[in-house]
Amino acid sequence: MAERRRWTYASAGVDAAQVERGLHRLLPWVRQTHDFGSCETLLPIGYFANVLRLTPDLSLAISTDSIGTKAVLARQLGRYDTAGIDCVAMNVNDVLCVGAEPIALVDYVAVDAPNDDALEAIGRGLFEGARRANVSIPGGELAVVPELVQAHGGDSMAFDLVGTAIGLVHPDRIITGADLAEGDIVIGLGSSGIHSNGLTLARRVLAGSDPGRLREHVPSLDRTIGDELLEPTRIYVPEVLALLRASTPVRALYNVTGDGFLNMLRSPPPVSFELIDLPQVPPIFGLIQERGGVSDEEMYRVFNMGIGFCVVVAEAAAAGAEDVLVAAGAEPRRIGHVRADGRREVRIPTIGLIGSEGAFRRA
Repeated sequence: MAERRRWTYASAGVDAAQVERGLHRLLPWVRQTHDFGSCETLLPIGYFANVLRLTPDLSLAISTDSIGTKAVLARQLGRYDTAGIDCVAMNVNDVLCVGAEPIALVDYVAVDAPNDDALEAIGRGLFEGARRANVSIPGGELAVVPELVQAHGGDSMAFDLVGTAIGLVHPDRIITGADLAEGDIVIGLGSSGIHSNGLTLARRVLAGSDPGRLREHVPSLDRTIGDELLEPTRIYVPEVLALLRASTPVRALYNVTGDGFLNMLRSPPPVSFELIDLPQVPPIFGLIQERGGVSDEEMYRVFNMGIGFCVVVAEAAAAGAEDVLVAAGAEPRRIGHVRADGRREVRIPTIGLIGSEGAFRRA
């Protein structure tokens, strides 16, 4: 019997190393633009959002992202109503990470050919995402670009959906994890599922070249694979803003997106994160791992594995932070702590993983 294929993100079509090489060629040019314009850029490129100083007392946070190949999934299933929620979520959650309050988002929708019902459904999703995040959508763009966006068969509208969110923060209250210290507590907030990362790998494993497999009902999910993968990204604005407004001394905020918990290493200090009490992994990740023969190292590099956002506070402030989060409707969980060891690692001792430099390895 032939050995079952062991899938990775690269074999599914997303080569992280190649992406990194491309960024190294692109970013030097982009960084040089920081000398243009009248606003000072306050952070280096590479954090979740950047911040522009408008006045001595006011700064503008800005971030942009798409919903990735979740758009392909929506087309394959003919369901467009959740895409807009994902677009809002992916952007406002990043803006939160610098301690800013998201205030607005603009969208860009590219289609092969306009479809009235599909565009209305995308609009409903954008409205719902904006409602949950309490942001306005003051404008956007609809582009018909059949040469760029192609359906590859079927009657559903092919599309891409990108957003750019802005938020406001006082220059003295920008959060980047710069003051992380030994013993700080990592509080995890649960994800709603796969969110909008790793869908290329998930689709390859669970559907392959047959989109009909997305309609398979899986008992452990209590719904179809497609419905599970389309579950919109959770928006963390209400609970995180509640923390910030309560003057909780927050040390760092992390959106657990592509690269999973390795996103925590974006903060500048040479500290490590010991994640010792992660929750049980949601069934969708177990299904991907089992059917695709995906290693633990790859799963934790690509997916959120059940934690969609992390808040880091000093140990003395942890109980108070949890109280605020619970009052805001969240279910916080202490998942680990910070080690001031100079090693810049994410360690998950329960499964023997150590992560650094963009990858996890066995301890």
